[in-house]
Amino acid sequence: MFSWFTQVFAVIRFSLASLPQRLGSSLTALLGIAGVVAVMVGVLSIAQGVLQTMRASADGANVIVLRAGADTEMTSGLGGDEVRVIKEGPGLARDADGVVASAELFVIINLPMASAGTDANVPLRGIEMAATKVRDGFEIVDGRMYTEGLNEVVVGLGAAEEFAGLAVGDTIEVGQEDWPVVGHFSTGGGIGESEIWVDSRVLQNAYRRGNSYQAVYARLASPEAFTELKDELTTDARLSVQVQRETEYYEAQSTALYNMITGLGTVIALIMGLGAIFGALNTMYTAVSARTREIATLRALGFRSGPVVLSVLAESLLLALVGGAIGGSLAWLAFDGFRAATLNWASFSAITFSFDVNLPLLIQGIVFAAIIGLIGGFFPAIRAARTPVALALREQ
Repeated sequence: MFSWFTQVFAVIRFSLASLPQRLGSSLTALLGIAGVVAVMVGVLSIAQGVLQTMRASADGANVIVLRAGADTEMTSGLGGDEVRVIKEGPGLARDADGVVASAELFVIINLPMASAGTDANVPLRGIEMAATKVRDGFEIVDGRMYTEGLNEVVVGLGAAEEFAGLAVGDTIEVGQEDWPVVGHFSTGGGIGESEIWVDSRVLQNAYRRGNSYQAVYARLASPEAFTELKDELTTDARLSVQVQRETEYYEAQSTALYNMITGLGTVIALIMGLGAIFGALNTMYTAVSARTREIATLRALGFRSGPVVLSVLAESLLLALVGGAIGGSLAWLAFDGFRAATLNWASFSAITFSFDVNLPLLIQGIVFAAIIGLIGGFFPAIRAARTPVALALREQ
């Protein structure tokens, strides 16, 4: 057994020592794998960024009330009387200003992207002032809050960066009127930063919505109060609503988008991975061909086929791991924290997010690179072990 391990280390040492002689083909395989990993990690970091944005939006102490059967705010509708009954429900948090609940409506306006200039669907949300208490982490970071009753808006940080014409002091056209941007706000990285906020009464008048809303966001007095509130509202004959924890609502919204992006990234990685495997196969076949007499000499001296196979696999795996590490590093440098926007299929509006190249994603990329390396080295390794010694020694 000791002799076998000695042979393995000796052959691997010989194999790695000869790498500089095959520098061109080795670099080709290494860079090919690095490219695959960089693209895979980059695409999957979009899904991670979207997921983190949705999770940052959700608060376990909050609930959202929609019309029964509605999947999203876009398909929901609540009248003013229904909103009043909802706000009277048990278990809701209260402060000096009353119940901590915001009746809201949601519309979409077209604004140009700051980067490309093409139009995008931007969410314009009508809120009540209690929304700033329901959304934990709300903070005005530039300018001021809008004045209730006036055609003024505040813009989330993500929207301000991604869409043109949303700087403090700019105006946006809503219902053939110019509404000034008076402030920028943060919600701790949540989906609210993709939105423009305005007084709900102002938005109702602009879109002739009367006294209608689409959702009520509210804070619970305690997480345990959820069941009591849900039972009360869903059994009230005056209402036809569904009550969800905010965490459940955003989890459902993020799942479809996350799965779509992850699936797309996986398909791209597999297609590019096939190309990288062929590149690794070519590199390792070239390496085996260049070392034919060397390998045959080792086998003639008593080295077994097993160590020869492992030496080829070790070389291929090393190139793959280095390529994976380089690709992951490039993805982290290029993408991590980069802010972008994509379409939220649940609301058909843009959502801004930051690419999230995290450690589990980097490990996933390196593991994928290792798989490419092992597959790319397997068949050349078998060839090296099976070539007859006498035939190999005669090759020039």
